[in-house]
Amino acid sequence: KRLMDISTNYMGMKLKNPIVPSASPLSKDIGNIRRMEDAGASAIVMYSLFEEQITHESMELYYHMTHGTESFSEALSYFVDLQKENYGPEQYLEHVTKARQAVNIPIIASLNGASQNGWLQYAKQIQETGVDGIELNMYYVAADITETSAQLEERYFQTVESVKNLKIPVAVKLSPFFTSMAHMAKRFD
Repeated sequence: KRLMDISTNYMGMKLKNPIVPSASPLSKDIGNIRRMEDAGASAIVMYSLFEEQITHESMELYYHMTHGTESFSEALSYFVDLQKENYGPEQYLEHVTKARQAVNIPIIASLNGASQNGWLQYAKQIQETGVDGIELNMYYVAADITETSAQLEERYFQTVESVKNLKIPVAVKLSPFFTSMAHMAKRFD
């Protein structure tokens, strides 16, 4: 009896099959990651690290630490216990590190950046966790009426250009809202 070979290559990795659970809240739990491996997943894409969320939370922390402090000289309770709060990527980085150690299949991190510097900075930090690859979860809201579609698309290419020299494979997750998806794919390639 001969078995069918359903192995595939993805991001330069040889996978036993094409079943790769995508970024979702399921990957927030190490037990779920192990269950996905046990169920036959050949790799797992982790939930995304969102640069905008980190920036928003940092700004909110600054506001709460400074707002009203000048109004009453004995208002020491305005200070947040920074040991209990997490306003950076550390929790995500720790989780993907643990996920990588917990299973025998590739772990692919996911990053949704907001700035050119953020894409590169967080991608480098993610790479240091030992994950097998990184997915750039790219989506820019076209809200600037002065920006052309070509300019918007160029931002996508600049982002990929900024992270393409990582030591781990990079995949790009795109929305379907481009007028010429074939052209976009060719340029990314």
